Amino acid sequence: MTAEYFLLVCDDAPYDVVVTDPGARVMDVVRVVRRLTGLSLWHSKVLVTQVPALILKGVPEEDATAAVLALREAGARAEAREQP
Repeated sequence: MTAEYFLLVCDDAPYDVVVTDPGARVMDVVRVVRRLTGLSLWHSKVLVTQVPALILKGVPEEDATAAVLALREAGARAEAREQP
């Protein structure tokens, strides 16, 4: 019996959500990061203050866009980067 391997090509590339600047309302951004990641308040604050910070890794485009929108509404500069 021979084994056959197939290369699967996904149409949806995974995205990373990165905070580049927390802005003036740091605690609002920390709360959003805590809600998105499930981290503690302290870990979220440490993550936000060490920019650029990778918040979410390998998420679908819709989730990445929603996360970036929530972070921007809280006052942060954030972007969704497509993984290579």
